[in-house]
Amino acid sequence: MSRLRDVVERAKNTETLMNWSPEEKKSLPPQYSCEVLVSDGSVDDVRSPNYPSDAYIVFYEIDGKKHLDLCRGKRVSIFDMYYDKFGVGVIKKIDFGCGKINPRSWGYKPAERKRRK
Repeated sequence: MSRLRDVVERAKNTETLMNWSPEEKKSLPPQYSCEVLVSDGSVDDVRSPNYPSDAYIVFYEIDGKKHLDLCRGKRVSIFDMYYDKFGVGVIKKIDFGCGKINPRSWGYKPAERKRRK
Protein backbone atom coordinates (compact mmCIF):
# COMPACT_ATOMS: atom_id res chain seq x y z
CA MET A 1 0.00 0.00 0.00
CA SER A 2 2.87 2.33 0.82
CA ARG A 3 4.45 1.77 -2.59
CA LEU A 4 1.23 2.73 -4.35
CA ARG A 5 1.06 5.91 -2.28
CA ASP A 6 4.65 6.78 -3.24
CA VAL A 7 3.87 6.30 -6.94
CA VAL A 8 0.81 8.54 -6.73
CA GLU A 9 2.73 11.26 -4.87
CA ARG A 10 5.58 11.12 -7.38
CA ALA A 11 3.10 11.38 -10.27
CA LYS A 12 1.65 14.55 -8.72
CA ASN A 13 5.09 16.09 -8.26
CA THR A 14 6.60 15.25 -11.67
CA GLU A 15 5.43 18.50 -13.22
CA THR A 16 7.44 20.49 -10.69
CA LEU A 17 10.48 18.18 -11.01
CA MET A 18 11.05 18.60 -14.74
CA ASN A 19 14.03 20.97 -14.77
CA TRP A 20 16.68 22.18 -12.38
CA SER A 21 15.78 25.58 -10.97
CA PRO A 22 18.51 28.21 -10.52
CA GLU A 23 18.26 27.81 -6.73
CA GLU A 24 18.79 24.06 -7.05
CA LYS A 25 21.79 24.54 -9.33
CA LYS A 26 23.40 26.80 -6.71
CA SER A 27 22.71 24.37 -3.87
CA LEU A 28 23.95 21.25 -5.69
CA PRO A 29 27.75 21.72 -5.51
CA PRO A 30 28.00 21.84 -1.70
CA GLN A 31 25.46 19.07 -1.20
CA TYR A 32 26.47 16.55 -3.90
CA SER A 33 29.79 17.88 -5.24
CA CYS A 34 28.17 18.03 -8.70
CA GLU A 35 27.50 20.79 -11.18
CA VAL A 36 24.81 20.74 -13.89
CA LEU A 37 26.31 22.34 -17.01
CA VAL A 38 23.45 21.71 -19.48
CA SER A 39 19.92 21.01 -18.30
CA ASP A 40 17.48 19.23 -20.65
CA GLY A 41 19.63 19.86 -23.72
CA SER A 42 19.68 18.35 -27.16
CA VAL A 43 22.21 15.75 -28.31
CA ASP A 44 24.27 18.49 -29.99
CA ASP A 45 24.27 20.58 -26.80
CA VAL A 46 25.58 17.84 -24.52
CA ARG A 47 28.07 16.42 -27.04
CA SER A 48 29.76 19.78 -27.66
CA PRO A 49 33.57 19.79 -27.26
CA ASN A 50 33.38 23.17 -25.47
CA TYR A 51 32.91 21.54 -22.06
CA PRO A 52 35.38 19.93 -19.64
CA SER A 53 36.57 16.41 -20.36
CA ASP A 54 35.42 15.14 -16.95
CA ALA A 55 31.71 15.86 -17.64
CA TYR A 56 29.11 13.09 -17.88
CA ILE A 57 25.99 12.86 -20.02
CA VAL A 58 22.95 11.75 -18.00
CA PHE A 59 20.13 10.05 -19.91
CA TYR A 60 16.87 9.98 -17.96
CA GLU A 61 13.19 9.53 -18.76
CA ILE A 62 10.17 11.12 -17.07
CA ASP A 63 6.64 10.17 -18.16
CA GLY A 64 7.92 8.69 -21.43
CA LYS A 65 9.83 11.85 -22.38
CA LYS A 66 13.61 11.47 -22.69
CA HIS A 67 15.94 14.13 -21.28
CA LEU A 68 19.69 14.74 -21.52
CA ASP A 69 21.82 16.65 -19.03
CA LEU A 70 25.54 17.34 -18.86
CA CYS A 71 27.02 17.21 -15.34
CA ARG A 72 30.39 17.38 -13.63
CA GLY A 73 31.21 15.30 -10.59
CA LYS A 74 31.74 11.70 -9.61
CA ARG A 75 29.44 9.20 -11.26
CA VAL A 76 28.11 7.97 -7.91
CA SER A 77 27.37 11.51 -6.74
CA ILE A 78 25.56 12.27 -9.99
CA PHE A 79 23.46 9.14 -9.58
CA ASP A 80 22.61 10.09 -5.98
CA MET A 81 21.62 13.61 -7.06
CA TYR A 82 19.25 12.39 -9.79
CA TYR A 83 17.87 9.59 -7.61
CA ASP A 84 17.04 12.05 -4.83
CA LYS A 85 15.46 14.52 -7.27
CA PHE A 86 13.49 12.23 -9.59
CA GLY A 87 13.15 8.88 -7.80
CA VAL A 88 13.47 5.21 -8.75
CA GLY A 89 13.82 4.04 -12.35
CA VAL A 90 14.25 7.44 -13.96
CA ILE A 91 17.96 7.29 -14.77
CA LYS A 92 18.64 5.22 -17.87
CA LYS A 93 22.37 5.76 -18.40
CA ILE A 94 25.31 7.90 -17.29
CA ASP A 95 27.89 8.11 -20.06
CA PHE A 96 31.13 9.98 -20.68
CA GLY A 97 30.84 13.43 -22.24
CA CYS A 98 32.65 14.64 -25.35
CA GLY A 99 34.32 17.70 -23.83
CA LYS A 100 37.88 18.61 -24.82
CA ILE A 101 38.75 21.31 -22.28
CA ASN A 102 41.12 20.51 -19.42
CA PRO A 103 39.06 20.37 -16.18
CA ARG A 104 41.62 22.49 -14.34
CA SER A 105 41.22 25.35 -16.78
CA TRP A 106 37.42 25.12 -17.02
CA GLY A 107 35.93 28.41 -15.86
CA TYR A 108 39.36 29.97 -15.36
CA LYS A 109 39.46 33.70 -16.05
CA PRO A 110 42.92 35.19 -16.39
CA ALA A 111 43.72 38.21 -14.26
CA GLU A 112 43.75 41.58 -15.95
CA ARG A 113 47.19 42.86 -16.72
CA LYS A 114 47.94 46.33 -15.56
CA ARG A 115 49.33 48.66 -18.18
CA ARG A 116 52.68 50.15 -17.55
CA LYS A 117 52.90 53.89 -17.68
